[in-house]
Amino acid sequence: MSLKLSLRKKMALELFKKYRNNAKKTHQLSYIFWECTLRCNLNCLHCGSDCTKDAMVKDMPIKDFIGAIEDIKSIVEPNNTMIVFTGGEPLLRKDLEVCGKQLYDRGFPWGMVSNGLHLTPSRISSLLEAGLRSVTISLDGLEESHNWLRGNPHSFEKAVSAIGLLAKIPDLRFDVVTCVNQKNFHELGKIKELLLSKGLKEWRIFTVFPIGRAKEYEELQLNPVQFKQLFDFMAAERKKGHIKLNYGCEGFLGAYEAEVRDNLFFCRAGINIASVLIDGSISACPNLRSNFIQGNIYTDSFKEIWENKYAKFRDRSWTRTGECADCEFFKYCEGNGMHLRNEENGDLLFCHYKRIQEGDKLIIDQGQIV
Repeated sequence: MSLKLSLRKKMALELFKKYRNNAKKTHQLSYIFWECTLRCNLNCLHCGSDCTKDAMVKDMPIKDFIGAIEDIKSIVEPNNTMIVFTGGEPLLRKDLEVCGKQLYDRGFPWGMVSNGLHLTPSRISSLLEAGLRSVTISLDGLEESHNWLRGNPHSFEKAVSAIGLLAKIPDLRFDVVTCVNQKNFHELGKIKELLLSKGLKEWRIFTVFPIGRAKEYEELQLNPVQFKQLFDFMAAERKKGHIKLNYGCEGFLGAYEAEVRDNLFFCRAGINIASVLIDGSISACPNLRSNFIQGNIYTDSFKEIWENKYAKFRDRSWTRTGECADCEFFKYCEGNGMHLRNEENGDLLFCHYKRIQEGDKLIIDQGQIV
């Protein structure tokens, strides 16, 4: 695929820029992550957090989180504000249904991100009774590559079983996310066929960003040629229409914008998305910590924080430094996803567009066929 932006795409990006600027001004909160536990039953190579099997940090009591939610009720529309339980592994909370039911009773739809290891038919039933509306399950390859990444010989089997169970439930928003790396890159076609055979309708793909444990393993990063080939694969599969396939909201992709996901790139962290971390810290997406923390529910009003802080997120002119300083696409990208900025000095850790360009040049120079 050519990397040159068509006139039509440039016009779409210009119009979308106006929409994005308006969204910053209104900053309507509509998506909240709750890091409800740091306990986990896996030991994933790419984990961006500090989760362990027996986390020293205790789970946040539901009453504390509900207090924060009550605080922001006057500035949100509960029915249009999704709350997603994340971690760690949310299913390790025995009171997960109690937590969900309290949100459901207040009008908030809720969902969770899970590895599926402990997802049984009976647990699914109890979660649905508590108002569960959405689930995301991780499947990171065929059996060998998935279990390598997840560090558990039974993870693949359990994840595939969970996918089969959830796909049969009507009215449940359900998708699978796949972390593409060098181990599973050549399996993508087979993964798609497996997911289709289980009845899955929505599949999301993302690539690993270099934070947490992910910095330690070279195999987790696609090389530039693979990186570009990934988007060619996705663009081709989307045209086939067999499955609803989207790339994650990670970064600006140049000519691949609108070709590999439904929407143009927009990092909504701090604009429509907030998170409450395990210690009460108020942030944007859960991957943003350190200098991106805006307050704490134990000392601050969640409502006041959302209304009056998040300046780093809503005015991103500060990101126009380093390789972003002279980039012709900065007005569309605004420094890439916030989780890809160094939390100490704000420097860009990874540029998707640059990696795609590198891959395209190597393909041309080496005469490789994409």
